[in-house]
Amino acid sequence: MMTLSPLLLALDFGGTKLTAAVAHPGRRTWLAHRRVFLPSGVDGRYEYDTMLDLGRDLIEEVDQPAAAVGVSFGGPVYAPAGLVRRSFHAPGWENTPLAEWLQAELNAPVVIDNDANAAALGEFRFGAGQGCQHVLYVTISTGIGGGWILNGRPYAGADGLAGEIGHLVVQPGGFLCPCGKRGCLEAEASGPAMVQRARLYLAKKKGKARSGHSSRARRLLELAEGDPDKITAQMISEAAAGGDKLSQKVIREAAERLGLGLSGAITLMNPDQVILGGGVTKSGELWWQIVRETTRAQTHSEISVEIVPAALGDDAPLWGAAALAEDVIR
Repeated sequence: MMTLSPLLLALDFGGTKLTAAVAHPGRRTWLAHRRVFLPSGVDGRYEYDTMLDLGRDLIEEVDQPAAAVGVSFGGPVYAPAGLVRRSFHAPGWENTPLAEWLQAELNAPVVIDNDANAAALGEFRFGAGQGCQHVLYVTISTGIGGGWILNGRPYAGADGLAGEIGHLVVQPGGFLCPCGKRGCLEAEASGPAMVQRARLYLAKKKGKARSGHSSRARRLLELAEGDPDKITAQMISEAAAGGDKLSQKVIREAAERLGLGLSGAITLMNPDQVILGGGVTKSGELWWQIVRETTRAQTHSEISVEIVPAALGDDAPLWGAAALAEDVIR
């Protein structure tokens, strides 16, 4: 009688989407994979119920119960207790015993971590961090988060909050961050921060000469159909690639602030590799050039470190969740 390989269920609660997948231990391909984008205004209960349905559908599709479940969550968690502290994207997640809930529903052990820590583990185990011992993973998207691999093992810190690079202050008195402080890296270099800065510059130019306004931001305004409220980070990147000067300025400033944050982390912990993931990393060559130049200029000259793109793309947290589940059954 053939023995089935254990089934790993990986779940990723993102800020704008939910993703689930199943795999066998030691394999580098998904048996099945599902992703749904979240409507605006939903709460934690909606996200939980939707994800539970995704997980159950996958288990039914492969016709095998999960041996272990790994969860990546987009917000602060206390991993040892399987507890979600809160979400920055949806209300109703405060102090939720997510691991306990999922274990009761899926009848399998559940381990959770925040999305940046999970992505760090995923890239270390399966992606760009393979062969390294000291890795910093940073995701730059709707928010900014980080995760550490030190001496080949995930490092969470005393309160499970190591790697929260998004809340280093890089611009005192700068934009207001969701955490309540001003000038955090997340508030200055994330996708929403780029949009906020572009709209601010456009507002400042509104009363100036029309020719100056249109020549520097013509392409961006074309993409936004003339409405600054429709601007997105993706539009800024596209406009910058097309020569739009205002968009290039926005990208340059966001990349410089990210470089400042990275240089501080690198100086303190001396990783042999920094891996960058998330939607903002798709902003183009100018963004990567400025990030690398600023980081190197602000870091001790004797420190050698590579800054590379994530190899697993948007699925880095999901592969990290699979690694968490795999470690449970080892």
